[in-house]
Amino acid sequence: MGTETFDILVRGELGPMITDELVGFEVVASGPGSTRLRGEVPDQARLMGLLDLLRGLNVEIEAVTHVPDPTG
Repeated sequence: MGTETFDILVRGELGPMITDELVGFEVVASGPGSTRLRGEVPDQARLMGLLDLLRGLNVEIEAVTHVPDPTG
């Protein structure tokens, strides 16, 4: 797995204390009651580490979605 982009949808709104820990991820528009994070991960270990970090911060993960590369 090379560098790929992922969206992570979590329940609720994340404050700056949590989003500051998510280096390389940005908060993007989402529906009410949830927050969507988008960022690039270099490998599967980084993705798993990020998901573990969110769980450790008691953030409920609703979905993890691979964002296809628009250049194909």
